[in-house]
Amino acid sequence: MKRGWGILRGTLASTLMLAMISGTGVALAQVDLSDTKVQDGEHPLGPAMRIAKNGLSYIDDSIKDYSCTLIKRERIGGELMARQHALCKVRHEPFSVYLYFLAPDEVKTNEAIYVEGRNSGKARCRTGIGFRSRVGWVSLKPNSVMMMKDQRYPITMTGIRMLTHRMIEMGTREMQFGECEVKFFKGAKINGRKCMCIQVTHPKPRKQFAFHIARIFIDEEMTVPVRYAAYTWPQNQGGAPQLEEEYTYVNLKLNNGFTDADFDEKHPEFVSARDIQQGNVRRVAEGR
Repeated sequence: MKRGWGILRGTLASTLMLAMISGTGVALAQVDLSDTKVQDGEHPLGPAMRIAKNGLSYIDDSIKDYSCTLIKRERIGGELMARQHALCKVRHEPFSVYLYFLAPDEVKTNEAIYVEGRNSGKARCRTGIGFRSRVGWVSLKPNSVMMMKDQRYPITMTGIRMLTHRMIEMGTREMQFGECEVKFFKGAKINGRKCMCIQVTHPKPRKQFAFHIARIFIDEEMTVPVRYAAYTWPQNQGGAPQLEEEYTYVNLKLNNGFTDADFDEKHPEFVSARDIQQGNVRRVAEGR
């Protein structure tokens, strides 16, 4: 079954690949992950909400851009899709995303670029395989049928800032209700890096609850969220919770100094991951 696009340095090829697949981009910890005690009369989500809001402020103040590998899996129409892997570049101002898909085969070498305020709000996309690969770059609305095929969210919702913002929105809504258990686990590992896991559980299904269990993993060194996974209630008594969606950001490198060239396939200095793999770096870098 054909998969959709979703929602995952132009100047030198080596810089692009290093930014995407190596390094950690170490940043000084600015978010207090030890503030996990529920205050008197406070909702169980109170400490998690403080961490999330402080995290959003830290991202806005200190993180201009980043590169990573995005690994995501989603349930669409009741079917749990295969995991998608994509090299990803994100810039916060203006909000910009570049995705290059690595797997599965149905989307491998597909690319997508979105820049807020550019191209009448449309994304630029290129199919890497099949007859559509001959078309080259095309413009599509982020919420168009083609881009949203087998996807839960548009490309405009990609990234750790959007994830943090969504956590705050969900938490604000959840704090209107009870029946909420929150636990904090330090020392959890994501791609070999220590993280704090925040687990939120609703023991019983209610119409106001979107999930049974949600787990958010925050990198203890960079103090940014690097994984979110949500599960619904088991279909059968005694069964395992059902995964609904999961998003993991690995090989995260912060503040690469990305410019417009990193998100513009028409720019002479733009070098895409596919061009590097196909050995077309010199041609693209010279604008030929």
